[in-house]
Amino acid sequence: MRAMINKENKVPFYQAHYQKNDGVRLWMKHPRSKMLLYPYFCMVGLGFLGGIYGMGRMVAGKKTYY
Repeated sequence: MRAMINKENKVPFYQAHYQKNDGVRLWMKHPRSKMLLYPYFCMVGLGFLGGIYGMGRMVAGKKTYY
């Protein structure tokens, strides 16, 4: 319990870090954000491309992906 009470207050550091005007979007400022966002962007892009591919096949008259 004593370790929780005597911890350093990191709020001013993080507040200055996130409010700094360095041209980086807010959701990309955290060090771990690239690890989380890049796979998300890949999944969204693959889903979008898969949908476009499926729509193209439907227009061609084929009802399956293969």
